[in-house]
Amino acid sequence: MNGFIGEFFGTLILILLGAGTCAGVNLRKTYGTGSNWAYISIAWGLAVTMGVYVGGALGSDGHLNPAVTIGFAVFGFFPWGDVVPYLLGQFLGAFVGAALVIIQFYPHFKASPDEASGNIVGIFATRPAISSPLFNFFSEVIATWGFTFILLNLGDFTQGLKPFIVGTLITVVGMALGTTTGFALNPARDWGPRLAHTVLPIPNKGSSEWGYAWVPMCGPIVGGVLAAGLQVLVA
Repeated sequence: MNGFIGEFFGTLILILLGAGTCAGVNLRKTYGTGSNWAYISIAWGLAVTMGVYVGGALGSDGHLNPAVTIGFAVFGFFPWGDVVPYLLGQFLGAFVGAALVIIQFYPHFKASPDEASGNIVGIFATRPAISSPLFNFFSEVIATWGFTFILLNLGDFTQGLKPFIVGTLITVVGMALGTTTGFALNPARDWGPRLAHTVLPIPNKGSSEWGYAWVPMCGPIVGGVLAAGLQVLVA
């Protein structure tokens, strides 16, 4: 139960701060409208840092990410018996975090009448800069592989200053590899908020783009499993 609680609140914080940044950048009439990619990458890095601290303090390993949980479990770095509670916490936490962002920015969604004004599903979920499904998939595999492989070599990343190291890792992955697909790296980070965008009453919302959603689900999981497999081979 501690694993579920830690992952739920850690992922909630991750999405509240991360998707909140995207809302502030994209929607009209916020003080952050139009900020650049570096701003977004740094903010997502800090969002992960704070989520890992919360998750670790509440009794989980601070994965906040099904690609990490599944990849670790496949190669024995994490017990299979804890996988389902972790995944439930991650997806539910992401959904609730997105719901809080909708409440926070509700007047700004109303002030942003269409995609041209920044009211896009990309506030909550990822979408590719160039739609090329196979290469979008490869982008997510490569980015998540690099992220997870480095993570595996950090040891217990919930302790001391290590969550900040994880945050800087997210930031550099976002700056280096995230400009192609928005660097989901994390199926819960994408599908939980995408579902919130689909079912909750957001003013002026457009398509939730579920036709693309297989990429941020499958790509990160494959990348996480490949990273854990490599770790077994070389460690």
